[in-house]
Amino acid sequence: MREMTKSPVALAREVLAVGEAALPPFSSKFSKRTFTQAQLLAVLALRAFFKTDFRGICQLLSDFGELRDSLRLRKVPHYSTLCKAQERLDKKGASLPCLLPALNVPV
Repeated sequence: MREMTKSPVALAREVLAVGEAALPPFSSKFSKRTFTQAQLLAVLALRAFFKTDFRGICQLLSDFGELRDSLRLRKVPHYSTLCKAQERLDKKGASLPCLLPALNVPV
């Protein structure tokens, strides 16, 4: 059994890898293609890890370049992008409550 991580960078990298393996890069052929679904999933996992809201995780990402670099983000997503991504991923069954225990993340 793996130990729970206390590192947000390690969590971001692991969720990004899982998301890239499990999800198509974009939700539609008409997507804007600014962020991949795996990147958004990883940001949402960080939101749960830090126990913050959508605006709070956006602020954390803008403050900490190492998190942005580990997610390969060229810019920080708007909070509404994260809200819509969470709704879309929940409909697809890629919800965070199911994913985080498998990654041994304390919620």
